Amino acid sequence: MKLRFAIVGLGHIGRRHATLVAAHPGAELVAVCEPRGQEELTWPEGVPRVPRYADLRELLAAVPCDVACICTPNGLHATHAIDCLEAGRHVVVEKPLALTVAECDAIITAAERTNRRVFGVMQNRYSPASAWLKETVASGGLGQVLQVHLDCFWNRDERYYRQPDGSPHPWHGDPQLDGGVLFTQFAHFLDLLCWTFPGVTATNARLVNQAHAHLHPFADTGMVQFALSGGGLGSLTFSTVVWDRNFESTFTVIGSRGTVKLGGQYMNELRYCHADGFTAPALAPSPASNNYGPYQGSAANHHFVIDNVVDVLNGRAEVATTAAEGRDVVALIEDIHRLSEPH
Repeated sequence: MKLRFAIVGLGHIGRRHATLVAAHPGAELVAVCEPRGQEELTWPEGVPRVPRYADLRELLAAVPCDVACICTPNGLHATHAIDCLEAGRHVVVEKPLALTVAECDAIITAAERTNRRVFGVMQNRYSPASAWLKETVASGGLGQVLQVHLDCFWNRDERYYRQPDGSPHPWHGDPQLDGGVLFTQFAHFLDLLCWTFPGVTATNARLVNQAHAHLHPFADTGMVQFALSGGGLGSLTFSTVVWDRNFESTFTVIGSRGTVKLGGQYMNELRYCHADGFTAPALAPSPASNNYGPYQGSAANHHFVIDNVVDVLNGRAEVATTAAEGRDVVALIEDIHRLSEPH
């Protein structure tokens, strides 16, 4: 029997979820929740029309379904996920899980109370390069890890934070709904850091808004220092001030027996490998799909997320990205923001 899915939020990423659910042999799209009128929506091409509800609780009361995909603005993830869990649905929550640790804990508590599953969306883990690096570090292939450096340099300008008529985007840049660039642009890369090096701790941070004060009130640039649980040191440098288009994101690991660097816009390419005892494997980068007009996105691996949901709920697998792991990313971002505040 196919699992019945509802999509909550039919923006860009919600349409992506709808397309993948509709195409999956073990899934069926049965409803969407989207408050915007039909004339404002772009229905996913090739996806059969299903009932649309403007109110989530109305959908939950009217439509039998097994899973709800939460694809709403970041600041609404917790409220919508908890509503669905309390109604007996499993939930797939787009990144970030929430905007505060307290909200993450509330989601986890609701899932435990209702005996429902929470699936985080951190599809960059499915990149062959990312999976290989995690396995290599875990197996000790690089020896003792001494340093880790994460560098993320992207573009976000008026095209992202303004609508075609020049008015503000409904939620991009809103501190309560967006949360900032670490949540919206770079959460996937922080997840790869936390996933590869559990227990990473931010120790110092400086965040500034260099070029976006007219577009949003939060920092667009930051430099962060952190410590690894095994004693190594690390840094994070990030910015969305790059002119015109995304530049690159890199993940460098320096160990006592070798050095590895992942790169590309989405950190999905093995750029350098020099280590004692093995040579660089041949790894194909994950494809990228177009996002937000001038921007590219890393949504190409989303189908693995839907695969995991279907497999887990049919007893064939474990949750690939747990709510606790999503909480780890939010906790790290929360710590970075706290460390950057004037004392």
